[in-house]
Amino acid sequence: MHAECPACGLPLARGPGYYLGSIYINYGLTALLVTGGYFAGYFGEAMSPNALLWTCLAFCVLFPLWFFRYARSIWLGMDHYFDPPEQKATADHADGRG
Repeated sequence: MHAECPACGLPLARGPGYYLGSIYINYGLTALLVTGGYFAGYFGEAMSPNALLWTCLAFCVLFPLWFFRYARSIWLGMDHYFDPPEQKATADHADGRG
């Protein structure tokens, strides 16, 4: 992972435990998709229960591995939205430089 965004310079390498919230996003989406998919497959009788179980198990292993970087991006975007960094001009005025 890059230390900062190449486009805007936003620091991506944060302190220990910063990206812990992205695990909740990843787990939550995986759980929602598997639960919905399982019930849809079970009541839709699209597969046998055994095949459905193995399909859901494979999804539970593979989907979080693929989605983890997107979950980190969502977590970083939420942090940026709810706790935006101060603008440089505002910081310059606050310390008497501007």
